[in-house]
Parts: sequence; C-alpha cells; structure tokens
Amino acid sequence: MRVIVVGAGIGGLAIAVGLRQAGVDVQLLERADRVRAHGSGLSLFGNGFRALDAIGIGDQVRAAAGPAGVVDRSGTRRPDGSWLTRMASTHDVRVIDRADLYRILLAAVPAGSIRAGARVVEVGDTSVVLDTGEHRSADVIVGADGLRSAVRSSAFDDPGVRDSGYGAWRAITTRPVATDAAGESVGRGERFGIAPLADGRIYWFACVSASLGRCAGGLDEVACRFGHWHPPIEEILDATDPASVSSLPIEELAAPLASFVSGRRVLIGDAAHAMTPNLGQGANLAIEDAATLATLLVAAKHGDEVPAVLARYDTLRRGRAQRIARQARALGAVMQASHPVTSTLRDLAMRWVPARVVDSRVRAVTRWSPPTP
Repeated sequence: MRVIVVGAGIGGLAIAVGLRQAGVDVQLLERADRVRAHGSGLSLFGNGFRALDAIGIGDQVRAAAGPAGVVDRSGTRRPDGSWLTRMASTHDVRVIDRADLYRILLAAVPAGSIRAGARVVEVGDTSVVLDTGEHRSADVIVGADGLRSAVRSSAFDDPGVRDSGYGAWRAITTRPVATDAAGESVGRGERFGIAPLADGRIYWFACVSASLGRCAGGLDEVACRFGHWHPPIEEILDATDPASVSSLPIEELAAPLASFVSGRRVLIGDAAHAMTPNLGQGANLAIEDAATLATLLVAAKHGDEVPAVLARYDTLRRGRAQRIARQARALGAVMQASHPVTSTLRDLAMRWVPARVVDSRVRAVTRWSPPTP
C-alpha cells in the first residue's frame, strides 16, 4: 500500500510514523521549504499519550515532557489571583515545547520520506498534482495540511474558516519562573494562561476579544494589558524574549464537515476539525486521528479494503472531534465574556461549580483509547 500525506505538521508526521513502523510506503508532501515547529508549547493529555503509544513513541515524548503534575494547583483565577475553580487532579497532563515534539516525530520518520517545498494544487481520488506539474499517485491521500487545507478545498464541500472573535499571543519563557499553580486567569474579554514545563520554563498565552482591539503589538502590548495581574505574570513576561512572541487570530472551521472522507481521500487534524484551543485538545485529537487511521490502514490486507477502512475511520473520529469542537467554541465564548454583567455572572457560576464536576468534564473529553483493528 502507498499513502501520500499532504502536510508535515503534528498530525501528518504522526501518521507517517505509525504507518512507517508497519512497513507502509509513505510520502509526506510539505509546502514549506522546511519542516519546523509552529507555535510554542502544547498540553498533552492522557488521550494524546495513548495515541502516541499506539504509534510507538509515547515513552520518548514522556521523557521529553517530564513528569505530570509539576504544579500543586490548577484551575481558573481572577486577575487579582483569587480562585474561581480548582481542578481535582492534573489528569496526567504534561506540557511540552513543540520543538521537542517535532524533534521526536521527525527522528521516527525515515530520511527521504518527506519532500519539502512541495505545493499541492490539485487532488484527485488517488493522486495529487504539484505546482511543478508533477503527478504523484497512491492508494490513499491523507489531508493533514491544516486549517486552510488544499485537500479539503479540492475534494470536499469546504465550509471555509470562521474568526472566533478573539486573538492570542503565545510564547515560552527563556528561563525558569517559580510557580506552584497553572491554569487560566480571566478578566473582561481578556485571559492569561500559565502552563509550566518540566524544566521550570513557562508556556504562556494571552487572549483578547476583538471588541477590545486586535492582538497588535508584541510583548510590550501584552505587558501593558496583563503585567499588573497577579504574580507571577509580570515575572513571566520579564522572562520572555520579545522575538519569541507570536500573535494570531483564533480561527476554526466555519461549519462541521459532513464527512472526513471523500473517495480515497481522508482528512485528519485541523484539516478535518480545526477548533478553538480552549480545551487544549487540538494536537491531542490530531494524534488520535493519526493513530486511528494508521491502525486501520495497517490492518487492511488488500487495496480493495481501503473504502471500508476509511468509512470506519469517519465513523470513529467525526462525532468525537466535532463534539469537542462545539464544546471548545462554547467555552471560549464564556471565558472571553467582556460585558460587565456577563463576566460577573460567569465568575459567580464558576465559583459555584464543585472541583469534582470540573474534573469529570475534563475526564469526559480525554476518555479515549486506540481502536482495535
């Protein structure tokens, strides 16, 4: 079996690793001139690690991410530091530098299987056409090419992209910053997230609703908006290299897809279900997609089994991913509340929610295991 994967992001690399370890012929086509990590840090939950185990690199990623539970407390706070919600447990979440995750994934993909600078302009049922005019064929075409997927726009009823109404800055500190707590702090249309890495550095993000202005400017703008919030936010910003701060609008698919499969073309990751990052599940779900599809394709003994395999993949993945996308969108609307009345009601409601309820909701999202072939 031959598989072409369009896009060498986390999902694309993950499925290549899963298929290559089973001896499947995989070619990754990446439009950028080189494969590199985009973004700063990310949270990996139990479901993400079970997916990484399924493709054979879970222990390597655990070693790079360090132990779970590096802080004593987690939850949601107000700008003054008072707690609104507390997590009953850390759910085995580990925060990793994206560059470390990419390093592990790339090391597990054999040399020569990635072609950088390969821009796909047309997608057939079993072939792709590059901007050079070159045709490449395969038994399966995997669209792992992100929010503005060329595979999705060429072969699916593409709903387009929707702006969530808020944007974000992200970075990782250049040095450790002492903190015993993680989570988000929320104000009116603003919030700041703290996620410690095992080495003491902090992955942080700051979100601002469009009604308060776009995420223009860099670290100075973030410091102006959030530097007066509770400790250690000011110290975190002081420990950040201004050149490392990225900013972008938060976008998602404008509507859910009717299917993740079209003929022998299949979507994974953001190409299939790009969502807002409010539940921290984007990368985890992309790896779930990759592990599921790899498991099913490896079990297929003949090429004529591919349609049934892809249909099962769609059944297993679409409902879960789209449900979590809806939950993430709803949570973002609540957390970004900017009106004095709605933000006050949000804070009151959050204070009333028992920790065990918050804990059970997180467990419901992260409850997943790889399929049996």
